[in-house]
Amino acid sequence: MGSLDLTGRVALVTGATSGIGAATAALLARRGAHVLVAGRDASRGESVVAAIRDRGGRADFIAAELGQAQSVRQLARRAMELGGGRVDILINNAGIYPFGPTEQATESEIDTVYALNVKAPFHLVAELAPAMAERNTGAIVNVSTQVAAYGAPGMALYGSSKAAVELLTKAWAAEYGPRGVRVNAVRSGPARTEGTAGMGEDLGALAAQAPAGRPAEPEEIAEAIAYLAGDAASFVHGAVLPVDGGRTAV
Repeated sequence: MGSLDLTGRVALVTGATSGIGAATAALLARRGAHVLVAGRDASRGESVVAAIRDRGGRADFIAAELGQAQSVRQLARRAMELGGGRVDILINNAGIYPFGPTEQATESEIDTVYALNVKAPFHLVAELAPAMAERNTGAIVNVSTQVAAYGAPGMALYGSSKAAVELLTKAWAAEYGPRGVRVNAVRSGPARTEGTAGMGEDLGALAAQAPAGRPAEPEEIAEAIAYLAGDAASFVHGAVLPVDGGRTAV
């Protein structure tokens, strides 16, 4: 039976200054990991770090602009430095989720979504997974969305970017799994976060389509991410775990 204890491990969480990322960072720290909180907003990032430290956990903030490949590589290098030469757990959580008609998507918007949602995880895995494989241990968890699993109007850009992430999850499991690195994904349903606050009643309407009938709390998604990151999931490779209130099952 795998343990929930992550003492001694270094975890890099992207998009960790709010929402699901912040909840995940807090949970991994409570389980003993040294958490590297990556994000754009230094003020919010330092607040997440301070809250973790106040509870006796270990955390550091790393400022990162994940829309640029060079900044992503710098993030990986900085994480390795702060982690004492290694990163044991990578949580690819950062992402943007614009909704709207396909014909209204601009070239810039398409590039931005794919740069952050697809290319940033790709570059981070390219930078960090080989070192995990050399140590024959490591865990990578990618955060996806329920609209990667089915067609929905207005979701073509966002959904397709996360569908790419789900395929990458399986490809990376095949590539790095034989060398001890587990790669999995969490397919999240609508959650109440700072980022979705602007959706108003639309969030509840979207969530009402699922058996659970409500949006998730960030901590509920974080629990699934932490499970896949830890030893309790030692035999789980290449899985896409739906944490969507049952929406993609029903």
